[in-house]
Amino acid sequence: MATTRNRSAGPPRRVDTDERPFVLIWELTQACDLACEHCRADAQPNCHPGELSTEEAESLLDRTREFGENQLVVFSGGDPLKRDDAADLVEYGTDIGLSVTMTPSGTAALSPDAVADLADAGLRRMALSIDGATAERHDAFRGEEGSFAETMQAAHAARDEGLPLQINTTVCRQTVSDLPEIADLVADLGAVLWSVFFLVPVGRGAALDPISPDRAERVMEWLVEKSDEWPFGLKTTEAPHYRRVAVQQTEATPERQMGITAGDGFAFVSHLGEVYPSGFLPESAGNVRERPITDIYRNADLFESLRDEDALRGKCGACPYRNVCGGSRSRAYATTGDPLESDPLCSFVPEDYDGPLPWEDGESVTDTS
Repeated sequence: MATTRNRSAGPPRRVDTDERPFVLIWELTQACDLACEHCRADAQPNCHPGELSTEEAESLLDRTREFGENQLVVFSGGDPLKRDDAADLVEYGTDIGLSVTMTPSGTAALSPDAVADLADAGLRRMALSIDGATAERHDAFRGEEGSFAETMQAAHAARDEGLPLQINTTVCRQTVSDLPEIADLVADLGAVLWSVFFLVPVGRGAALDPISPDRAERVMEWLVEKSDEWPFGLKTTEAPHYRRVAVQQTEATPERQMGITAGDGFAFVSHLGEVYPSGFLPESAGNVRERPITDIYRNADLFESLRDEDALRGKCGACPYRNVCGGSRSRAYATTGDPLESDPLCSFVPEDYDGPLPWEDGESVTDTS
């Protein structure tokens, strides 16, 4: 059994993240026809010969079902549709009691017929990426002319099939000014959720420019302000300090809220079976070919350390909001090599904290870009 770790007082979580992740991401393949500027996977045109076979994939899903009923599993990539068995695996996972969603790429492969096949297989939700408010800006970011049109076609096909739609958007200097228009587009598409991902500099994304901590704070304040007006739900990815901003703006008591960070409510299985706390924190804790996913998540030292908020270092460790936030462990790892260090995107400095600041050797927190 996993060791008991310290938690600040607060209401219990709906999911005991010592025992099971709120969401498990499985990267079916790194193959993809796009060349997106921010790609974590540095995707390639062809499937890797060592990726999990169909039999191994079904075994992984069987083991994942041991976490409990309706365990949420996201099929990602690359482009999961580059695998011929993608729809079959959706059906298999659904049949054994998993809640399966998918993040396919906006390519010609995501035809209305393909969307219908996924819906028929039992897919619970489809997530599509929109990183620009116009075809020109989106396609430039995605590295493929026509990607925006194909994404729109897939979004409309999902609506026709009654398949709930999620929109994912990357936030960096190249995209941040488009956010208000993208929000309007998310509403027009009838999406149920907008996932706003704050860039982590890994893979090809290391060549992109993140926004400054001060700009990130203002974006989060805007998201908090607008979220009650939008007809869709909102979540941030790799930006748990959004919850701290929400607490501050609403003057709520900073008690534990339902949120997940790398290794704490979140796990990632690579196309080769390696288990990471997040796809953006590529430090392996084991391989599903050698050890059950349940055992790795519950008992691996790396995962246990990430679930102990008192193990955090720097200003994240001193922060009074660490029980609702905890910082992006992936961004800390990407920038310092230590997943327990401070998140450099957060501009908040705890009162009386006089230790080092993560931006002291880099960009100023007051940079307004």
